[in-house]
Parts: sequence; structure tokens; C-alpha cells
Amino acid sequence: MTQPRKHTARLLLAVLAALPGVPALAFDLDSDVPITVSAGNARLDDAQGVATYTGEVELTQGQTRLTADRVVIHRDSEGLSRIEATGSPAHYRQPTEDGAGETDARAHTITWSAQDRQLTFEGDAVIEQNGNLFRGDTIHYDTARRVVTADGGQGTGAGNGRVEMVIQPRTTRQEQESDGSTQGQ
Repeated sequence: MTQPRKHTARLLLAVLAALPGVPALAFDLDSDVPITVSAGNARLDDAQGVATYTGEVELTQGQTRLTADRVVIHRDSEGLSRIEATGSPAHYRQPTEDGAGETDARAHTITWSAQDRQLTFEGDAVIEQNGNLFRGDTIHYDTARRVVTADGGQGTGAGNGRVEMVIQPRTTRQEQESDGSTQGQ
């Protein structure tokens, strides 16, 4: 990784650490709420522990939702172990922890690993939350440690080869004026 990319990735981590309400971004296996799958087609290989869904696939758990063209779910002796979603793009939506908004993420491939507690967005990856935007070719999110790493890629496809971010201010001028903390002009 080049020095400018290392600096940009470190800046992304610092900014994300400072943002309130960044969600865990994952399905909750400890929840009593089941994960529901609907799709045009399904194939279950019980011996291998693999279920493949195609055709406008939708996974939901409570208000968490994943939509894709194709989803492969892997199970092991512990239960659900991995979800691989592909689409043009695949979408992942989840309410923020504080309930004040929604996280909307999309990429050509979204992979969730229970063992690693890692969520990976690959191929024109974008994560939006309350006006904040994070874009890169690949974005990894460690849900246990709440650490994000991003790579801008090589500048192929729609991206320019760089990690991009838009960070909204914590308060807007209008909010300050409405509570009287700034003087009118």
C-alpha cells in the first residue's frame, strides 16, 4: 500500500472511530429473531451445509435486510457460518444502533463471516449513514473490534482508485440557530 493510501486508510479509521452510532453491521446470531430468506430459486446441499439462492434474493432479520441477485449461505456444526451475496450491486441495510437513521451499504460482493466477525464489501463498495459516505473498491469491517479498513483499488471500473469519504458536521448551523447558540446576522 502506498504512503498516501496508508494515510487515507488511517484517516478513515480515525473518522469512523469518532462517529457516534456506527452499527455492528451484521446479522445477529445471538438474536431470537430468525433470518428469513426469500428468492426465485433455492438449492440446498444438506451434506455440504450450503444453500444457494438466486433471483431477487432477500434476507431479513428484524429490520436488517440484505438483497442480492445470488446468495450462498454456509452452515457448520455451530450453525450459520458465512453469507456470500453478489449483485449489481448487492445491498445491505440496517438501522443505526441509536435508531436515528439507517446504514445503507452496497457492493458487487458482500461477504459476512461469523467466525472472523468480518463483513467485506468488494467492487465499487459504498457505505452511507446519516449523510456520511465511505467509498472504496474494498471495505472490510471487523464487527467485534469495530475497525474499518478500506482500499481504493487500482482505479478500474467506476472508481478513481482512491478511498473517498464525506463526513457531515456534528451540528448544522440551522440547529445552532434554532437553539439560540449563535446570533443572527
